[in-house]
Amino acid sequence: MATAVRRRQFLLRSAGLTGASALGLGGLSACGSGSDTTTLSLLVASYDESVGSSIGDQWGGLVATFEKTHPTVKIALERVPFDKLDRTLARRVKDGNAPDMAQSNVFAPYAEDDQLYSASDLFEIRTEADFTRSYAEAGSVKHIQYGIPFLASTPRLFYNRALFKQAGISGAPTSWDELRSAAQALKGIGVKTPYGLQLGPEAAEDETLSWLLADEGGYSALSGYDFATPGNTETLTWIRDELVAKGLAGANPAGLNRTAAYAQFMRGHIGMLVAHPVLMGAADKVKFPYAHAAFPARRGGAAAPVGLSDWLMAFKQNGHVTECGQFLSHLYGRKSAKAYGGGQTALPVTSSASAALRADAAQRPLWKFIDQMPQARFQPVSLRSWPTVRAAIRKEIGPAVMKGGNPKAVLESLDTAAAQAEL
Repeated sequence: MATAVRRRQFLLRSAGLTGASALGLGGLSACGSGSDTTTLSLLVASYDESVGSSIGDQWGGLVATFEKTHPTVKIALERVPFDKLDRTLARRVKDGNAPDMAQSNVFAPYAEDDQLYSASDLFEIRTEADFTRSYAEAGSVKHIQYGIPFLASTPRLFYNRALFKQAGISGAPTSWDELRSAAQALKGIGVKTPYGLQLGPEAAEDETLSWLLADEGGYSALSGYDFATPGNTETLTWIRDELVAKGLAGANPAGLNRTAAYAQFMRGHIGMLVAHPVLMGAADKVKFPYAHAAFPARRGGAAAPVGLSDWLMAFKQNGHVTECGQFLSHLYGRKSAKAYGGGQTALPVTSSASAALRADAAQRPLWKFIDQMPQARFQPVSLRSWPTVRAAIRKEIGPAVMKGGNPKAVLESLDTAAAQAEL
């Protein structure tokens, strides 16, 4: 988990966050406070002080605004270090001390165990329908939404405009052949890592999924996990033979983590890479010459983008469905969602907030990211076994594309690991 902490610290710090979107608005656990007042304890992810943003103050403002309009509901805020959040939540649920609401990377096990309220239990119909459909579906188990998207993002292909101009590349690649040609041109002018292939253990599953989707593949089918398809094998083989073997992806893509890749891009050592909008904050601050485009599909055009999100969930244990619904409705109301979305940190997850930011000229840098959110495709986060399978991907996928790697064998191994995890 240490790499995940460092990744979030870099992302938050580089964007210069000042909004509650940096917080990972998290959960609530109940305790009594008088006969006519309900106190919900809010469990949130905390980040190291080096992030440099006034996280506590922003939470305070959000809670104060809610309590002012809901005087019979009080919020007791509790912060847990991000790298301990999922474990803390799991332990409390196991001990029978589930919070009213919680932020986590994981929601499926709790939903399968009938411990969560559904979105329809918590929101009015118009609020529930306002969630961006692709994100709402990703938060669903058996077609019922339990995971409420938060800290959402979707990546695009960032490239160094100055290096592209120096290498004689006219614009962003729109196919894999063009991406390979651009990488060769960048290598020709001495760029250390023409394409930043991020297959280190920090977020290898995200980079890999970008490529699989661009070749009409993915991690799963209707029946569950499905790694070792001919298409997925061909995708990884292309990466191995056309990028890595030709020295177009740096010396060790299997060890390149996202945080390091972003930093190397900012130093001019990487010519292009898949990155999230948060990278714009760091680049804009130093007037770095970058641009971004949709990640290219193999044979041309824009590939389906990867969708990422943290999740909020509301637990049934304390029976505070009304109060949980009030708080979450406040959080996802148009005014709050616009105020705490954007800023190159996290994307809005409701249609109304997206439209508001899309109409705001000050948020122009986010427009292309917002526009691709409805087409986002997700990792199989609705499967209980996904955290275990994700760990296997992070361990095995990098070596598959290195010299001597065997994509087919690795994908078959992932299918075996997934089957065991499902059992």
